[in-house]
Amino acid sequence: MKKEFVMRGKTDSGGQEILEFGGRQKENKNMAYRLVEFQLYPSNNIGATNNELQGSITAGKTAITPTDPDFDDEALIAVATMSLHNDVAYGPFFASVINDTFLITQNLILMVQDTSGSSLAVNWQCRFEAVKMTDAETAVTNFKQYSIFDE
Repeated sequence: MKKEFVMRGKTDSGGQEILEFGGRQKENKNMAYRLVEFQLYPSNNIGATNNELQGSITAGKTAITPTDPDFDDEALIAVATMSLHNDVAYGPFFASVINDTFLITQNLILMVQDTSGSSLAVNWQCRFEAVKMTDAETAVTNFKQYSIFDE
């Protein structure tokens, strides 16, 4: 089994994606996954327009708006932002905050937003690492994620 894997895609501004983990659990008993990288990148007009991209990943029932993240919400696993401007005085800005201790056993919701006014689609990439758990750890992790999802 691979230790790491990547999920990536292109999502319309304001759109959501389901990151599927249900099938992986059936194939690999007592496995969980940690999010170790979350990146955003513009999809077109690179260098010809300003880009202000935000993204969020949540384990909850509904997406968390990436433009208004609430770090008190335990369902929020990660946020990322990327800003590029034609005016070099602003310079580029890339940042992500990831709860890399959160063990993932169920599907996640990814949401992206382009706030530059052009509402272009957003490229995104997530890298995950597999984590082997004991039966007790599996039970606790599944209960924790179910509790978050059921709120």
